[in-house]
Amino acid sequence: MSIPYLARPEQHQQLEWLHGDTLSILLDGAATDGRLMVGRFDVSRGEAPPWHVHSREDEVFLLISGTALVWAGDEESELTAGGIVWLPRNVPHSYRITSEKADLLMINTPAGIEGMFRETGRDRSTPRPDGFSVTPRPEVATAYGSTVLGPPR
Repeated sequence: MSIPYLARPEQHQQLEWLHGDTLSILLDGAATDGRLMVGRFDVSRGEAPPWHVHSREDEVFLLISGTALVWAGDEESELTAGGIVWLPRNVPHSYRITSEKADLLMINTPAGIEGMFRETGRDRSTPRPDGFSVTPRPEVATAYGSTVLGPPR
């Protein structure tokens, strides 16, 4: 049974992500009985995940601020602030941030993919190891139902 969950911004887990950017885990499977994961990316120009596909969850991106190129299946589109993308499972996709900074809300249902982010990224509340950098790891993605199809677009 799910129970209400409330958290202030300082309670959100902050993960170091690609290029030293940040992913805040706002809701995870533990808070939503496995139903939903919500994350918020604070990212810089050029941030781009590999071309990939999810087999377990559907995904929504809402670009709160900034601009990005988004690829979904065979389509390419420029997304501006307020733009939203629906990515059903099994649709290959990626994006590339084209503005200096961007604020991107990500919603996944059901939850579970947050494990991949936690295993690949680094919790900012822990000391940063010398030389640490976040590198996409296809074997970790596969363990969470995602397949890396190629390099970032």
